[in-house]
Amino acid sequence: MPRMGLDISVILLRAAEFVNEKGLDGISLGELAKQLNIRTPSLYNHIDSLAALKQKLAIYSLNRLYERMLQAAVGRTGDEAVYALSEAYVQFVRVNPGLYDAALRAPDPKDPELHLAQNQIVDLVVKILSFYNMQDDKVLHTVRGLRSILHGFASIESVGGFGLPLDLDVTFRMMIDTFLAGIHAQMKQESHK
Repeated sequence: MPRMGLDISVILLRAAEFVNEKGLDGISLGELAKQLNIRTPSLYNHIDSLAALKQKLAIYSLNRLYERMLQAAVGRTGDEAVYALSEAYVQFVRVNPGLYDAALRAPDPKDPELHLAQNQIVDLVVKILSFYNMQDDKVLHTVRGLRSILHGFASIESVGGFGLPLDLDVTFRMMIDTFLAGIHAQMKQESHK
């Protein structure tokens, strides 16, 4: 019988805190049960396995990332919206490194719920980029480019890969400036055709 007050949202919240502190590879059902002050078999009332927990963490992570990006972009358009959602992305990874890792290493990449969580982020970025009037495939290529920039920067930063004593926020801003300059140059080219 499930413990009163213990549900999947409580489990995921504690699991997220744990992976942010110790890393995704450090979590086990036994360790999570200990963190929740329950016996390991009690977790099986809510979760089938460690793989199932990691899958739910991946979806949970993507949903939280989407919420942060959406919140940052609301009321903004164009360059301002791109900066806001980009900063929200990188800040999410800074605060949630283990949770972000979980999103990248989902045990079942074909899970429809995972795809839904991934697609809502893509749809949000497509909507933001629609300001630039890109045609069909071009907007998706641009989404891929922005995702690569954000993931690359956040991933390198999270492992301490930027060793020089320069302000990372300045680097990040320059990177987004360059990305947007490319979009504006393409728009100008398109308008001259």
